[in-house]
Amino acid sequence: MSTQTVVADGTQYLGFYVAEEEYAIGILRVREILEFDTVTRVPTTPPSIRGVINLRGRVVPVVDLAVKLGLPESPITKRTCVVVVEVDLEGERTVMGVLADSVSQVLDLPASEIEPPPPFGPRVRVDCLLGMGRSGKKFVLLLDIDKLLSTDEIAAAAQVAEGVAAEGVAAEGDAQATAEPPAADEAAS
Repeated sequence: MSTQTVVADGTQYLGFYVAEEEYAIGILRVREILEFDTVTRVPTTPPSIRGVINLRGRVVPVVDLAVKLGLPESPITKRTCVVVVEVDLEGERTVMGVLADSVSQVLDLPASEIEPPPPFGPRVRVDCLLGMGRSGKKFVLLLDIDKLLSTDEIAAAAQVAEGVAAEGVAAEGDAQATAEPPAADEAAS
């Protein structure tokens, strides 16, 4: 990998909209973008956890950023998507989905185009912002996804994912147990 590529990767962000405001996450934290499909709600999870999705057989919790930011639940439209991100949970990478109204663009923002967050105004706690990137005449809020998705919330989401996955394995085991062929003694009679 060339030095130029490494530098470019370090200054790229994925822009997306939540409640008509543009936010961005460092591109290296984004694994993929999925069209919104089926999200299974799980009882007793925090209100900001919309539910879980099946990502190629893996249970992935989905967080509604609008609710996390103290706004009403994001409405589901044709452009709604799930941005699958990697978050640090006690030093371990955890895969989570973030619900976005739409994805806007990949932004190239060198350090000279990033301002520190103001001490007031944005809906996000200032400690959850890496800064504000200049994009034309407006600013894009650069999220610190690790701080925004609190450890308690990530832990709750991880527990949900583990619980749902365990139930799936148990259900598969039950299905296999009922589908087993009769023993040799039974088949002979």
